[in-house]
Amino acid sequence: MVRRGLRRILESQPDIQVVCEAADGVAAVEMARRFQPDVALVDIRMPRMDGLEVTRALAGPGASVPTKVVVVTTFDLDEYVYPALRHGASGFLLKRSGPALLVEAVRAAVAGDTLISPSVTVRLLRHVTGDGPRHTPPSEPLTEREIEIAGQVAEGKTNADIAAELFISPGTVKTHVASIQRKLGVRNRVGIAVRAWELGYARVR
Repeated sequence: MVRRGLRRILESQPDIQVVCEAADGVAAVEMARRFQPDVALVDIRMPRMDGLEVTRALAGPGASVPTKVVVVTTFDLDEYVYPALRHGASGFLLKRSGPALLVEAVRAAVAGDTLISPSVTVRLLRHVTGDGPRHTPPSEPLTEREIEIAGQVAEGKTNADIAAELFISPGTVKTHVASIQRKLGVRNRVGIAVRAWELGYARVR
């Protein structure tokens, strides 16, 4: 029933096409590798393989066919949110967020941006900035400019926003973002944001 509802929402958009559905995690991974969609919507709780493992398989560092993943779930729990984002998810939405946010999240993932439910964002930042063990800095240090841009990515700014603020071109920002991803060992902007908050880059500015 939930899958049918999500499909109706997405197929009502002229620029979105649903190419496959899966009833369990193992099938989801197999279908994603076969059909290679631009974005996979993944629920946390699925039979045979849970959403965290599906996210790791499709979007993690060892993914054979990397796929952008947006996690859509009922469960607003730290034990799900943080691991999903660390495993490479490009977004995390609560099912109660509504259809507009779902569509926005898919489009954001395709564009290389991210969208996370607001309530989840607040709690995520509390998690990564709270007391705890010190996080290991990257083996290859970021430049001052890269630290500045990583901090702005962590604040949710787009490449266009950052370019306007720093008086550089969006293409230059994109190049910096790619370098930041490589140095931090992450696959997307969510990964940059998480690491930036962990390392204190978001508070540098």
